[in-house]
Amino acid sequence: MTDLVIQEEKIIERILTLELVRVTERAAVASARLRGRGDEKAADQAAVDAMRRELNRLPIAGTVVIGEGERDEAPMLFIGETLGTGTGPKVDIAVDPLEGTTLCAKDMPGSIAVMAMARSGSLLNAPDVYMEKIAIGPGYPAGVVDLDKSAEENVRALAKAKGVPPGEITVLILDRPRHEHLIAGVRKAGAAVRLITDGDVAGVIFTAQPETTGVDMYMGTGGAPEGVLAAGALRCVGGQMQGRLILDTEAKRERALKMGIKDPHKKYEMTELASGDVIVCATGVTDGALLKGVKFGADKIETETVIYRSVTGTVRRIQAEHRDFTKF
Repeated sequence: MTDLVIQEEKIIERILTLELVRVTERAAVASARLRGRGDEKAADQAAVDAMRRELNRLPIAGTVVIGEGERDEAPMLFIGETLGTGTGPKVDIAVDPLEGTTLCAKDMPGSIAVMAMARSGSLLNAPDVYMEKIAIGPGYPAGVVDLDKSAEENVRALAKAKGVPPGEITVLILDRPRHEHLIAGVRKAGAAVRLITDGDVAGVIFTAQPETTGVDMYMGTGGAPEGVLAAGALRCVGGQMQGRLILDTEAKRERALKMGIKDPHKKYEMTELASGDVIVCATGVTDGALLKGVKFGADKIETETVIYRSVTGTVRRIQAEHRDFTKF
């Protein structure tokens, strides 16, 4: 390892503690001001603007590899956008400035501002499409669950590995019509289904703490950005995850090919979605099982943030009180 690489790693480590916390804090507070207003786009745009502003202050040469969409779909934080001062290390950036836009707009639990950063080339660079996902927590042999197995097979395999009957397994699934077959398969195996309306980054992370969350497995189709972010976080706390991009049109396959995706049917393991030293940072917007939401007081703003670092397996929780409102 060269002195330059060591120096860059130290810079990344420093940036990805307090500096990244500031990024997601600003995005969370900006969107939290619009909680319950029923305007998803306005809340999301507020988070995007705040996150982009803070990222551009960091001493990095960052490139968005997972963002709000391609350049023609997203005016800011689009895939390929460069961020930072340009004077520091080259890094990949994955963002979901407001995961759970509907949750925020309706002031429902579980909305977060989340992002990941890693050395350039570490995060999957893919178009903004859907992704099949399956994830479980730590403590199981490799290959216990697999995207190519049916929902029923995966439930039975996980139950066997855990040493419990399928009836003691709970699977988290996004409540969408496209998941009817998965829900039916899980219930046929005798397991329970917990449905969520949004927020599958947090949903995947829930599998890492089954004793607290009651969730043993996540499965279903959701956004690819959320898949990469979740893989980065799950690597830090243990577990297994697979993902497969859904490139079901020629236009999507062509977009993916331009980004280096040569096999449109590839099944990605967790370390292929997010490799190397990945740091994931998330701040609560609304109260949820993962994080408390932003609290506005007469003289302070309170936030709660969690930071995951894959290389050390470190999880930090930061509860902050902000009294300088001009920063927001």
